[in-house]
Amino acid sequence: MQEWMIAMLVISILLIIRDMAKTILAGNVPDTQEILPLCDRHPQKEKVERYAASFQKLADTFYGMPYRKDYLSSGQIRQIMHDANERVCSRCYQREICWGEHGRELGQGVEVMVRALESGEEEEIRSIRNDWTSVCSRSVQYFEAVSENFQREKQNLVWDNRMIENRLAVAQQLTEVSRIMANVASDLYDIERGTPQFEEELRKALRRHHVILRQAWVMDKAEGRKQVFLTMRARSGQCISMTEISQILSGICGGNMTPVNGSRCIVNGEYHTVHFIEDVTYQILYGAARLTREKEKVSGDNYVCRQEEGGRFVMCLSDGMGSGMEACKESETVVELLEQFMESGFSQETAAKMVNSALVLKGREGMFSTVDICAVDLYTGVCNFLKAGAASTFIKRDHWVESITSESLAAGLVQQIDFETASRKLYHGDYLIMMTDGVLDALPAQKEEETMKEIIMDVHEDSPKDFGRGILERVLGYSDYRARDDMTVLVAGVWKK
Repeated sequence: MQEWMIAMLVISILLIIRDMAKTILAGNVPDTQEILPLCDRHPQKEKVERYAASFQKLADTFYGMPYRKDYLSSGQIRQIMHDANERVCSRCYQREICWGEHGRELGQGVEVMVRALESGEEEEIRSIRNDWTSVCSRSVQYFEAVSENFQREKQNLVWDNRMIENRLAVAQQLTEVSRIMANVASDLYDIERGTPQFEEELRKALRRHHVILRQAWVMDKAEGRKQVFLTMRARSGQCISMTEISQILSGICGGNMTPVNGSRCIVNGEYHTVHFIEDVTYQILYGAARLTREKEKVSGDNYVCRQEEGGRFVMCLSDGMGSGMEACKESETVVELLEQFMESGFSQETAAKMVNSALVLKGREGMFSTVDICAVDLYTGVCNFLKAGAASTFIKRDHWVESITSESLAAGLVQQIDFETASRKLYHGDYLIMMTDGVLDALPAQKEEETMKEIIMDVHEDSPKDFGRGILERVLGYSDYRARDDMTVLVAGVWKK
């Protein structure tokens, strides 16, 4: 099953890369050749969309299969009764009487017995055994046979449910791959040449700064941010900074435009295509404060903070079970997988579910890690929270503090996990404070959140890193300055640009 899942994902990636390569090559043909317009009826776009539809159809097929069962079916109960009869009743001289004249009543009694075993109610099971003794001379052997057959069928049900859960995980991943491919088709091919007026105005403005514009492509979708692709070079012997180009483009577009991360810093004498996007409204600075459990050399906590394409800033924090190297490896795996999936375009909830499936399928008994994600849209300031077994996250604004709590299980414990999600609007000057449970556990029992809010209000440092250190210093005062568990505090400050 795991190999099949990996193969499907690899095929999807290869298809995407192939069509991306075709688009890149198409954009590099000489000016003397006619470039096929990128529009809604572009053949490559339609092909990628067909790929996406195929994956979605396959996912729907998986979704349409039977779902998990929590109880044995009537057919399984009949099989339990049949096997018990073959084992016990076949050698009993009263067989014809019991299963002839009273067959219906005994069949119902066996079903009641099995349902009692399913519920696990000891008193009910004891009562049924006593009732069975009065009607069957081999009640002890029969009950043992039914119990053994029940355990066998129950184990089969567990494995069937496990396969069903894995199938649902694959279906969800196929759905997400389909969505990503549809977005790729839209992003790659919903690009149009700039209007003659826009292109001419931009060409003149760049020429005044010694830059020659060959072509300009624009993607301006209602649900997305404006994007501009400029193929340009500087006149011989000139080097123009990309900041200067951004200012020129911003003036013409009527909004702040900036090159994407990793773009060239200057325009030189060779033609290059540079990708510009609308600049974000907010910027985030973050810092971390950490302590390792006493007598341990390695922390079981791991985190990652990164700004993604599309103007989203993501913080992921994971606390491995226990402490030391094993806990570190578990949480490190969680953080790395989350980062890779979200960087590839998966939503944070789907990424978290895929990570949970990976931990469950590893099959290491008792190994689990918390999942704590904060994703901030730097255009709108809206922050989406996702938690699984994680400690509370706090938002500080002016003179009040709000907590985002979670009561869900940690990742790796069960296949079908329910993540707790929430959304909040952040404003200029707000602070996001994430932490592992080792921090809150050091505070007075039953008053952890109230005490933490008081601590946060008592810290006045502006730097996120100093803010986190201030929190840890005050928390340690409640535990005789001893770290009884790994402690990590992540602080992110939000400011308008």
